[in-house]
Amino acid sequence: MRKTAVGSASTVGGWPCGLNLNVVFLLSMVATNLLSLYHLSIRASSNTTPLQSGPDFDQQQVFQQLNAIRATVSHLRSATPPPPPELVLYTRLSPVGSACSAHPDLLHRFMSYVPFTACPDDVHTLAEPLILRGCHPLPRRRCFSPTPSAAAGSVQLPTDPFAPLPDSAVRWPPATDAKKCRSFSCLPASLGFDVARTEAGKFLRARGPLDLTVPQLLRLASMSRAGPIRLGLDVGGGTGTLAARLKRAANATVLTTTMDMGAPYSEAAAARGVVPLHAPLQQRFPVGDGTMDMVRTGHAVNRWIPEAALEFLWYDSDRVLRPGGLLWVDHLWCRKGDLEGVYGAMLRRLGYKTIKWAVADKTGSGAKDELVYLTALLQKPF
Repeated sequence: MRKTAVGSASTVGGWPCGLNLNVVFLLSMVATNLLSLYHLSIRASSNTTPLQSGPDFDQQQVFQQLNAIRATVSHLRSATPPPPPELVLYTRLSPVGSACSAHPDLLHRFMSYVPFTACPDDVHTLAEPLILRGCHPLPRRRCFSPTPSAAAGSVQLPTDPFAPLPDSAVRWPPATDAKKCRSFSCLPASLGFDVARTEAGKFLRARGPLDLTVPQLLRLASMSRAGPIRLGLDVGGGTGTLAARLKRAANATVLTTTMDMGAPYSEAAAARGVVPLHAPLQQRFPVGDGTMDMVRTGHAVNRWIPEAALEFLWYDSDRVLRPGGLLWVDHLWCRKGDLEGVYGAMLRRLGYKTIKWAVADKTGSGAKDELVYLTALLQKPF
């Protein structure tokens, strides 16, 4: 026969005895789990035998991550000076991403600012290094970001996205840094900043089988019943030339993901009337599911990206594409021997219809490590 306790029969310190025991058991269970986690992380840190593959390797990876989290927490608790107040405040509203916590020194410096004043001008020295390490969104919130000087307000921004860009639209490095460019004319035309000449001809004329022009894209979209291209995402789109060209040809809105990487790509794209998304390639696209008519990946997407990260990118492209939407892989380059076994296999696993698939040499014959380009236009199933 099950024994039952009457709540009013006994109390300890003002608490019902049964409730008190439940609290004790709950605390014991939490303490036991914490000690187990600590014990596992200690074992992982003491095990120095390298494991390269298989379940044991995966287990070791988990242990290393647990140990890193424990070390980070310990660092933040014992940090001298203590964590910046802005970082403490932010963590009360939203958790700091694990990739941010993996770089506590960068994070500490980035969050050491005075609220309600001008933000430190550290986009290239702290903000972008954190973003490239996966720390996104950045936790800095309560300061005024640097902008071009007030004198720039007297300069008219161009209404034509293929007109020369005004130098006043950019916060250039100080004059004391003689090694840095302080005008668009100083930057190589190949980087996409010569918008009046070099960029003006892009996506209009095909120089070979790898090129896909905007008129060809719109025609293929119509022939494949993909429907009109109204919304798009250009991944690694530089200064936004494709977005500008599709705006003019089809009144389409194309978001351009870009990183500055030592040159003012975001500011140049904005000066052309293109929306720049300051986002690294490994970040989940900040757009809704099934909303895009087209996703293009440019030259920034190539064999230097780890295979796992690249496959995540393809599947995130699938997430944002609507049924019948187009995935345009533009000039992806890799080793010739990896094209079919690695990159072609990745793309074919998507199960898309192939509208265009063109391959050509990048380095030419006779190279020790022969490289090839791939341009593909693929259609998501309806």
